[in-house]
Amino acid sequence: MRSAFAAALLSLPLAALAGAHDAASFRRHSGAVRSSRRSSTNYTLVDKYVGEDFLNEWQFYDQADPTGGNVNYVSQSAAESAGLAYVDCNNVTVLAVDDTSSVASGGNRDSVRISSPKAYNSGLFIGDFGAMPTGCGVWPAFWLVSTVGPWPAGGEVDIIEGVNLATQNQVTIHTNNTCMLTSNSTATASVINNDCQSYNGHDSGCAYLQDSTETFGAPFNQAGGGVFALQWTSSAFSFFYFPRDSIPADITSETPDPSSWGEPTADFTVSGCDMASSFFEQAIVFDTTICGDWAGPSYPSTCPGSCSSIVANATNFADARWKINSVIVYQ
Repeated sequence: MRSAFAAALLSLPLAALAGAHDAASFRRHSGAVRSSRRSSTNYTLVDKYVGEDFLNEWQFYDQADPTGGNVNYVSQSAAESAGLAYVDCNNVTVLAVDDTSSVASGGNRDSVRISSPKAYNSGLFIGDFGAMPTGCGVWPAFWLVSTVGPWPAGGEVDIIEGVNLATQNQVTIHTNNTCMLTSNSTATASVINNDCQSYNGHDSGCAYLQDSTETFGAPFNQAGGGVFALQWTSSAFSFFYFPRDSIPADITSETPDPSSWGEPTADFTVSGCDMASSFFEQAIVFDTTICGDWAGPSYPSTCPGSCSSIVANATNFADARWKINSVIVYQ
């Protein structure tokens, strides 16, 4: 996660169309394989998370926010009782920020953070989302982080992340090793930092900013959401994004072939470090914090007033919710 340093069919989920590690205590920070080299891989579905799976299998984190956000991450029972974590009538999992309670300016508002029951060392990760949290002061992320601490040992991979009223998704990786993003990438997004090594005072990671202004926040939601995919191999991380009306048939049929998807949105081939020793035992995480190390300092660029004062405005968080159709892992 980035630090303050770095500034009808359309709505149907893929599942409808297709027919013992805890990452929660680890800090979320933030501050090229060419198309011709991406060969076809026969992926096998190993984990599919849909509906109640996120409530029954994933782990709820209820400790202080490591990024200094104005949130109380609540337990599963508290989240379900308050309507912050539930499955709707379409089998969509909703993870929300409290938008009804009275909270003092500068106080903490209830929110949800969960992590997957398993950790991974490679694979193809495909998330289908109907909506993501948006709003002033809001900082959502869908990411992977090593269950082996301390951060950033084992690395971190941010698939979806942004703050406030941003409309472009940022993709970032962090490592404790000396890793540099190579310059031969064919990615369609724009590089905003090429140094992946992260440590205190230097934790922005290497990152891309997606060019499309419908990859994050309100425009993403208004377009019916879409699919984000991460292909993690022994040599690179490749990221892909597909709007709702452009999802490849092999994804909806659960027989994905990334070699047929064209150029990646973001392509992390790194030099100066070993992938296997830099990224390992990664759990999948969803969270939504408020203000904190990134959304707080960036707040004045897109939002009125102050970030601490917006916490008191419950209606500001009416759209601060994930609508998760599915997360599927292939290997």
